[in-house]
Amino acid sequence: MSALLEVDGLRTCFPSSAGALPVVDDVSFSLGRGETLALVGESGSGKSITALSLLRLVPKPGRVTAGAVRLDGRDLLPLSVGEIRRVRGRRIAMIFQEPMTCLNPVLRVGDQVIEAIRLHERVSVSEARERTRTLFVEVGIPDPEERLSAYPHQLSGGLKQRVMIAMALSTRPEMLIADEPTTALDVTVQAQILELLRKLQRERDTAILLITHDLGIVNELADRVAVMYAGRLVEVAPREALFSDPLHPYTQGLLRSIPGLARPGERLPEIPGVVPPPDQWPTGCRFATRCPKRFDPCADIQPEEIEPARERRVWCHEVERMLAIEGAR
Repeated sequence: MSALLEVDGLRTCFPSSAGALPVVDDVSFSLGRGETLALVGESGSGKSITALSLLRLVPKPGRVTAGAVRLDGRDLLPLSVGEIRRVRGRRIAMIFQEPMTCLNPVLRVGDQVIEAIRLHERVSVSEARERTRTLFVEVGIPDPEERLSAYPHQLSGGLKQRVMIAMALSTRPEMLIADEPTTALDVTVQAQILELLRKLQRERDTAILLITHDLGIVNELADRVAVMYAGRLVEVAPREALFSDPLHPYTQGLLRSIPGLARPGERLPEIPGVVPPPDQWPTGCRFATRCPKRFDPCADIQPEEIEPARERRVWCHEVERMLAIEGAR
């Protein structure tokens, strides 16, 4: 599978009294055409800032300070403001997690999609309107002609999310960034949105970067999974391999805490503690303070990337030690 997107050594910082704090720190991954890569981790892990960094949408005063984000081999980070605007929406589109805050409450939803189309393409209002109506049909919005004239407050959460997906697809992008696309939706609507993303991907060969903390959604939609903790990746693997044989202690803890895996009446296992803020990150492994398998080097030495199997990457002293023991036998 050819790589559409290649992220190499991405680092995004926010200023503080202690200096520049890296919220995303040396993150590297790739995304192939037609592939879904899930970026997972607890709140505060840096997932959303990573997504915003790809399109240079990091809220000020934060900024990308190092790395490369290559789309078809072209680095997006040095582009001018005008050039990156032509990439946003047209080649890479983003579905945000809160459609109500992204849709303008005083404009009809149809007009908002029409405006997005005309921003990137020289088409008439009538042509853009017809394409919007077609998109509404494609994403499963009932009574599309009537919905074109609706305001956001007149639509349910699921319909607003479908409008956001229609807007994201309006310029036929090669890649979608879906940031918690089913947040605050009930289970039935969640399933409909996931099926819609699957259908659109099959039909358009769109690459999807799925950002979520819901491992159930990951298991349904992802081809590969990148696990993030405290600004760094800790494990990257094909979905089946990660769910059947998680290597990093953090990944193991996340999988154990999935609701439904515990026996009835049994307390759901949890990872003690919380993700520390950037100014309290350990100098060694970021997960060391919460890890049940930590030993001497974990607190002071950052683990190096190791490849225990094909298409698998992990950053963990314990995994490295176990591999060394197995190799010595």
